[in-house]
Amino acid sequence: MALFQISEPGQTPAPHARRYAVGIDLGTTNSLVACVRSGVAETLPDEQGRHLLPSVVRYLAEGEPIVGHAAIAVAHEDPLNTIASVKRLMGRGIEDVRKLGQSLPYEFSRGDSAMPRIRTAAGDQSPVAVSAEILKKLKLRATKTLGADIADAVITVPAYFDDAQRQATKDAARLASLNVLRLLNEPTAAAIAYGLDKNPQGIYAVYDLGGGTFDISLLRLNRGVFEVLATAGDSALGGDDMDHAIAEWIMREAGIQDDADHRQLRRLLRDARAAKEALTQTERTSLHLQRGYQGAWESVLTRDQLNGLIDPLIDRTLPPCKRVLRDAGIRANDIDGVVLVGGATRIPRVREKVLQFFGREPLADIDPDKVVAIGAALQADILVGNKRDDEMLLLDVIPLSLGIEIMGGMVEKIIPRNTTIPIAKGQDFTTFKDGQTALLIHVVQGERELVADCRSLARFELHGIPPMVAGAARIRVSFQIDADGLLGVSAKELTKGVESSVVVKPSYGLTDNEIERMLRESIAYAREDEQARSLREQQVGADRLIEAVQAALAADGTLLDTAERTEIDRALENLKAARAGNEAARIKQAVKALDAATQAFAGRRMDANIRKALAGHKVDEFSVSPDKTPS
Repeated sequence: MALFQISEPGQTPAPHARRYAVGIDLGTTNSLVACVRSGVAETLPDEQGRHLLPSVVRYLAEGEPIVGHAAIAVAHEDPLNTIASVKRLMGRGIEDVRKLGQSLPYEFSRGDSAMPRIRTAAGDQSPVAVSAEILKKLKLRATKTLGADIADAVITVPAYFDDAQRQATKDAARLASLNVLRLLNEPTAAAIAYGLDKNPQGIYAVYDLGGGTFDISLLRLNRGVFEVLATAGDSALGGDDMDHAIAEWIMREAGIQDDADHRQLRRLLRDARAAKEALTQTERTSLHLQRGYQGAWESVLTRDQLNGLIDPLIDRTLPPCKRVLRDAGIRANDIDGVVLVGGATRIPRVREKVLQFFGREPLADIDPDKVVAIGAALQADILVGNKRDDEMLLLDVIPLSLGIEIMGGMVEKIIPRNTTIPIAKGQDFTTFKDGQTALLIHVVQGERELVADCRSLARFELHGIPPMVAGAARIRVSFQIDADGLLGVSAKELTKGVESSVVVKPSYGLTDNEIERMLRESIAYAREDEQARSLREQQVGADRLIEAVQAALAADGTLLDTAERTEIDRALENLKAARAGNEAARIKQAVKALDAATQAFAGRRMDANIRKALAGHKVDEFSVSPDKTPS
């Protein structure tokens, strides 16, 4: 029941009155909700005292969906109607989901929607709708525990979630009747939890290995300022992959065929997860499996065997760690501490690898399962005004550069990757052709120099540009990224004031490892990209010069004698031939030659135009009186 705040008529409410807001860690495997009570941030338990809520939803033919522990308990009996690890599908399209392979033990419907929909007894369900059920359950838990209606929340997302995945998370919150105060990067949330408890100064690495995603972030903490220096990761790597590796080992050892049914696959994943968790505490664990007519199978899995199975997965986290150090311009020994986040960091082998890479024992004072939710709760408490004197400032970054397509299929980067957000940044552009009255703005994301090698985000048109000569118009293109990492782009013609804009909301996000691939390719092809951009720039310059010279010859060719015209025509043909080739140096040389050949012609045209402008006027008409300003 919600409680009313009582005060005398005309008086302001009591100064100690608080407005509740929660922090939610919407995880791949488990989710949590936390709140600040009596000045302490703590996760909220259910009626049985359990803090973790399994991120699992079971749909029934009739009635409300079952969420959490009750759903996971029967997942192996009703696998097609029990949805787990839905976070991996957030913001993805049908084709992206198909690339995940056969690791998802449920069926997808075939429809016209770009968003994948899972076939269940209650109808086709989108990942957004499934996530909304988890959020509703967490909201209900908070309402019962706090005795007040909860509407405001800070929800955490992986730092490497792209725009589509973040928007999908906000859509799920809206379905759950939650007002998202902010989407907070999970590593930043962990830093808040540690930073406010211990007030550290220096540079910290946050190594976040959860059920379905991996993030590594470098943060500089200084007097309440949390600045993200660089971030990297893998949006499809986590503890779930370890479970699959263990399950595949069990299948090989037990002689189970690859065409096992959905129920058997769910039981295998359940047993694999239980074995993984057991081996965080012991050196060996027993396995028992029923194989139908083949009878029971028993074996033992040791920690050494587990290490052999999961080492390739843990090793995949190290290249992103190297990249964030390189992006931030620091070395591993410059790090003051390493914070562990996510349930998979409980595994001893993970901690060994982190220790080897960074050369220091990682911090794990706060429960790695709870630290993100606690940090989110602390941030939510500040955003609703309960700590007006708190000067904490969060400075997150974007993972990939944003820009627009310019002539020649090139990318003009307006906001570089690892730029601190929120941010608004603009740049002026102009028209290419005489009399151009419209412009197509193509927004792209990526690190390469050519549009073909980057990801298209959105397109929109600007109409109503006053007709002018090429290059005279001024169009200001502005990018605005809010604190949640969501992008808006606008274009405005500065003389007439016409404007157009778009909110970038793609229907699906990046595919597995696409961000990492794009970053890796930007480094591997840096030299080739530089050469390709140089060639395109020379080609665009050549096109402009060819068009301008041809227009000038058509208008004032009579100013030239035969020899001059022959020289210009020859230089023009040479430039066209060079333009058709792939040598930037040859184009540049041909441009210089045509410039030289047309110098006298350009001067003669200017003189002719001045004489034409002066015709019929007296010189004193153009003189300026001392007491007047020229118009």
